[in-house]
Amino acid sequence: MARRGKVLIGEAAALYGLAPSTVRWWEREGVLDPPAREGGKRLYDDTGLRRIGLAYLCCVVGRMPLNQAAVVTSGEATRDAWQSAVEGQLARVERQIAQLEAARGYLRHALGCTDDDIAGECPVLDAELAAHTPRGRYPDADLVTAAREAHAPDALDASYAPRDEKAADRAEGDENPGSCPVCQGPVALPSRGRPPTYCSPACRQRAYRSRRRA
Repeated sequence: MARRGKVLIGEAAALYGLAPSTVRWWEREGVLDPPAREGGKRLYDDTGLRRIGLAYLCCVVGRMPLNQAAVVTSGEATRDAWQSAVEGQLARVERQIAQLEAARGYLRHALGCTDDDIAGECPVLDAELAAHTPRGRYPDADLVTAAREAHAPDALDASYAPRDEKAADRAEGDENPGSCPVCQGPVALPSRGRPPTYCSPACRQRAYRSRRRA
């Protein structure tokens, strides 16, 4: 039985709509410090619950990579250190927002096209290709010539901007997993194979029961 003023991991996880496995995973990855135990069971006091909440804000709401979230949640980093981690994630989020805004702008533009065949008839497609795809690396060439130049052994080594940004994110350790559709907690991505949909067997079972009820 948990001591007065402390709760077990199931209760701590339920407070934030998480699976206990998510809390354990955050602990393994250094986002949460190992809590006190009694009889081998984890116990969380008020500060421990606040720290789990902070981990939720960083990992789920802020979508921070786990190694960066750990800097914020550990309680051991200096103010400059955890603020630097937050600023790094904010920069990544702002890049993603810019990419999404560009996507929205183009999709709205595409909806306004009055031609039946965009590829064959749209008068502004060439400009769109030059502005938003790697075809723009060869602005003075027609499409056939540009394709030949792009395939040449000495082709320009100029990557398309969004690809560069994704590479920069990976270099900064942006390995934030997806979110579980049941508890909204992070889903660990395996090193190989198909990524899982749910963070734990418990959440997978909850989703199954929900579909059965529906």
